[in-house]
Amino acid sequence: MIQRIYIDTSVVGGYFDEEFAVNTVPFFESVRQGEMIIIVSDLLNKELIKAPAHVRALLETIPSDYIEYMALTPEAKSLASQYVEAKVVGKTSLDDCQHIAMATIGKADVLVSWNFKHIVNLTRINGYNGINILLGHKAIEIRTPKEVMNYENK
Repeated sequence: MIQRIYIDTSVVGGYFDEEFAVNTVPFFESVRQGEMIIIVSDLLNKELIKAPAHVRALLETIPSDYIEYMALTPEAKSLASQYVEAKVVGKTSLDDCQHIAMATIGKADVLVSWNFKHIVNLTRINGYNGINILLGHKAIEIRTPKEVMNYENK
């Protein structure tokens, strides 16, 4: 079964960042080869508006069969607010919470990010998943692009 992987903006930017490209470029190559499907949200697209043209164009290199689009629903907004109210992160991290909520509501297999401060952080992950379980949602896997690669085929 092909994994459905929600990506946040840091993953798109990581493709062009010297520190993260070594793992992000192969991640996107695996997507292009149909080894996984990425989930892209309207929030990610909104955040990319401020990015340089070559960064915004990256998603256009993904075949349409391997990309899903997701909107920020009222249910996801509510869940994101619950994360903030529980003080998993502060109010200034609401966008990060919305990414996690969309991945949770959309039943992504995993959310990938390079945001270690607010997302790929064990304390935060436990907080997000505590709220998810409390509210009847499934826990969400949160990893870096490096951690979701299938190295057996490489």
